[in-house]
Amino acid sequence: MGSPFIRIQFIRSSLLSSTVRSRFMIHGIRCLVSTPKGSEEQSHSTLHPHLNYKHFRSNVDKIAQNIRDRAIHDADIYKVVNLYDKVRILRAEVKDINRMRNDVQKQAQMTKGGEHSALIEKGRCLKEQAHLKGMELDKLETELVLEGSKIPNDTHFDAPVGGESMAHIIKEHGAPIDRTTHPFEIKDHMSLSRSLDLIDLESAANVTGSSWYYLRNAGALLELALIQYTMLKATSKGFTPIITPDVVRAEYSYACGFQPRSHEASQNYFVTSGCSSPSGQSPRLMLAATAEVPLAGIYSNRLLSESQLPIKMVGFGRAFRAEAGARGADTKGLYRVHQFSKVELFALTTPHESETIHEEIRMIQEEIFEELGLCYRILDMPTEELGASAYRKYDVEAWMPGRDGWGEISSASNCTDYQSRRLNIRYRPTSSRGGGTHAEDDRQKTTEYVHTLNGTALAVPRVIIAILENFQTREGKVHIPEVLVPWMGGSKVIT
Repeated sequence: MGSPFIRIQFIRSSLLSSTVRSRFMIHGIRCLVSTPKGSEEQSHSTLHPHLNYKHFRSNVDKIAQNIRDRAIHDADIYKVVNLYDKVRILRAEVKDINRMRNDVQKQAQMTKGGEHSALIEKGRCLKEQAHLKGMELDKLETELVLEGSKIPNDTHFDAPVGGESMAHIIKEHGAPIDRTTHPFEIKDHMSLSRSLDLIDLESAANVTGSSWYYLRNAGALLELALIQYTMLKATSKGFTPIITPDVVRAEYSYACGFQPRSHEASQNYFVTSGCSSPSGQSPRLMLAATAEVPLAGIYSNRLLSESQLPIKMVGFGRAFRAEAGARGADTKGLYRVHQFSKVELFALTTPHESETIHEEIRMIQEEIFEELGLCYRILDMPTEELGASAYRKYDVEAWMPGRDGWGEISSASNCTDYQSRRLNIRYRPTSSRGGGTHAEDDRQKTTEYVHTLNGTALAVPRVIIAILENFQTREGKVHIPEVLVPWMGGSKVIT
């Protein structure tokens, strides 16, 4: 027998029901469909988000303004708080009914005859009431989690408000090449790649489709050199090296904040069996959009000690994005593709040190790009450019002469407790010191949610673009950054 037939299919969200198990809304998706042999895959750890409804209720107007500042149209904090109040009332009613059932049961055990029969009947009626109220409560709780999960993280007070044009430039390094005054004509990375035989888009289009590519010859070696250099740089800074799986459970991606807004197409490829059948079951697996997701998932449903923190990891994986080709000129060559290699920095910290670690991640990124000799700038990103999970985000852009402009090559985000509440990653403080984003009480006096941070150490294709376009010679050759030479077989020039 041959291999199972594989196809890519777009599935409308109306074919997929929301389930209590995942409790995450699924919008339009792309599915990679297969028909595997053998029994169905066994279910493993399930995530149950622990959203801070007390914080929501105490900061309704502030959160509503934050939603407006982020230009999010499908999140409604007033609806969430209304649902929360209904759930609280219904929980109390169910608790009262169950208490009455217990009282009736005890009374029935001490009576006989007609009074006993009456108490048994009363108990039966109370049981039915509890069942009906319980069903209503389950429905409301599911809706509460679905709506609550749409509420974005809080926003750092220094973050600019508005769209992309409002980003603050906080650092510039190097001088951009001016094509109009340069001593020879600047070629873009695709022109250079064709003459040097580095990239093959045509064959990839035949084999896979548009926005996929082959790296060839020195192009392939350049990717491997960049990965090796970056992984070793991160490990020298105390980050544990990890090669991550490229497939993750959908609920882990959603828990990390990778859900498209209502008006956006999904960036995700889903892998599932029987995706086209109207079974109502949501796809379980997806191709990871970033190594951030499998790295974050390592510590899901875990209780750590404060002495274990911070935990710093650097992961290498492939990133898969279904939205490549959606932005005109940005789709040229390697700039926006469906698959690319990426080295990701990820950290779990206590709340009081997360901003320090955020700056540390940014400094590592700067060191990498400076050692590669790139001209870059760092932006403090505005509210409309923040993902749902990000409390604050820095973007790094490199000058790309072939584009005659800046191109994003990296970012670093502080997600505070947004992801850890959805992944259930907590720690037990060694003292009474607090300092989290959201003040907690009750059980949170003994445990707190960690803060998570992530940063792209290196997105390979875009850094290749910057290297080719900035280090080209009049003869059409390309100088290799000195730090990469050891992994390029000693070659200093691509010819």
